[in-house]
Amino acid sequence: MEGTKEYWDERYLKRHMGWDIGEVSTPIKAYVDQLPDREIDILVPGAGNAYEVAYLFEKGFPSVYALDISEVPFGAFKKAYPQFPGDQLLQGDFFDLEDMEFDLILEQTFFCALKPQMRENYAVKMHSLLREDGVLAGLLFDFPLKEGGPPYGGDLETYRELFSKYFHIKTLERAYNSISPRQGSELFFIFEKKSI
Repeated sequence: MEGTKEYWDERYLKRHMGWDIGEVSTPIKAYVDQLPDREIDILVPGAGNAYEVAYLFEKGFPSVYALDISEVPFGAFKKAYPQFPGDQLLQGDFFDLEDMEFDLILEQTFFCALKPQMRENYAVKMHSLLREDGVLAGLLFDFPLKEGGPPYGGDLETYRELFSKYFHIKTLERAYNSISPRQGSELFFIFEKKSI
């Protein structure tokens, strides 16, 4: 069933990973490159093959955590990065993550994999996992919401309405530096946690 550990294990094992571009996405790379503080705690939920995590680790961010419901993609990651702390690879359901707080959470194809009825829960959970003044940043797909998925789409105004309840919308705009297959279909965003 979609959304379960078994569903995602099978997707990884059969390599049915249309969302996987094989590297850190250009907009997220550019965002990471301008981060001034290497000591912040960072979470990448739905990390999959964890390209963003690898990039952050290589750039000198020691406190970056990968979370995925499936442990399957972490096998290759551990081989490629044996020095990466094993306790920073978190296998489990994002919505069950407790007793941790982060300064930054990076969104890259996790939101779009959730059924649309889970989006409010996503926003609430992201808010709860961020420290005061914490930031949620990354990419959201910009194409019409459809029944079949994942990925599930959405649009700028829908996202603004959802997230503005929990976050200050610092940036929400068409990504100018998407990879060519995603040109015109990605929104880059930076949301700052609100006190609510």
